[in-house]
Amino acid sequence: MKTILCYGDSNTHGFNPANGLRYPRHVRWPGALADLLGAEYHVVEEGCNGRTTVHADPLEPWKDGKFYLKPCLNTHKPIDLVILMLGSNDLKKIFHADAAQAADGAGTLVYEILKFTEQKQGYQPQILLVSPPEIGPAVARSHFRGQFDASAVEQSKEFAAEYARVAAEKGVRFFDAAKYARASEIDGLHLMPEEHRKLANALYHVITEEIFP
Repeated sequence: MKTILCYGDSNTHGFNPANGLRYPRHVRWPGALADLLGAEYHVVEEGCNGRTTVHADPLEPWKDGKFYLKPCLNTHKPIDLVILMLGSNDLKKIFHADAAQAADGAGTLVYEILKFTEQKQGYQPQILLVSPPEIGPAVARSHFRGQFDASAVEQSKEFAAEYARVAAEKGVRFFDAAKYARASEIDGLHLMPEEHRKLANALYHVITEEIFP
């Protein structure tokens, strides 16, 4: 059995933009991916609302993606694949970051994954670095309008290019989530059920045809 760790933010956690609650497991993309992959894979969901790559919110510093990364890796070892999708929250106004900085933050996490797993489980897992879905203009009229401004919408359009750059620098695989899933018209940030299904299906094909053929 292969273990896949899905490390991400609210879209990995399964935040429902319609009511602020969490989607059921089989609706969330990691759960849907597990259903597709079947019994030969163990898919671990590690999504946290508001998680960043490496930025610490003064009010919630534990949402810094680097904060929990090593305990998470050690808890679930041995891990064969890490699907890393973080960066949307880096574009909050409080962090003053752009897409390139978000990608570099994700690159820091890639480095930490490779170094730590080599030490703690004796080998490095495959890593799929995922550039997040683009932030939609609906964020300006949503509950999150005080956290994101128009620059976040524009910067998120640069995610794919910047994350592809970092993936090439780190020697890991790259996946552009925006090709398959788009943020809802409700809040411009979170995925509706159909988008979770699209993302899970696309990842299924990458995993079974390219990573573990």
